[in-house]
Amino acid sequence: MLSIFITCVGLQACSDDNARQNNPNLLNVQFDIILNLTLPQFSPLNFTGNAVYVGGQGIGNDGIIVVNTGSGFLAWDASDPNEIPSNCTRLQIDGLSAVSTCQNPNSYSLITGQPLDDGLSFALMNYQLNANGDSIRVFN
Repeated sequence: MLSIFITCVGLQACSDDNARQNNPNLLNVQFDIILNLTLPQFSPLNFTGNAVYVGGQGIGNDGIIVVNTGSGFLAWDASDPNEIPSNCTRLQIDGLSAVSTCQNPNSYSLITGQPLDDGLSFALMNYQLNANGDSIRVFN
């Protein structure tokens, strides 16, 4: 039952390409990165409910957040989709939520990508991934 829920949520998060393309705050950044789960910085992803931030030049708009849902992995852009990029729009991981550090912070579910606050127009930008053994490939 849980796997059906996660599948439906994943499809919903990926299905709204119009909202993704029409978001004036995020660029469609092309990247391809492989995360090695045996490395200390990515090892938390071996456990359900953990998320890690992955930054670096050209990785998403302001890095990415990868989360282990228990039935698989999801990857989100780490930039607040409802704010013009600034020094406060990189999302911080707070359990299974991601929160901006702006004066009026926005928060999002790392399971669904949906905003947890009312009145927000855009969900998190989802990226494709392939998990295989001890590695996760995240790409756009």
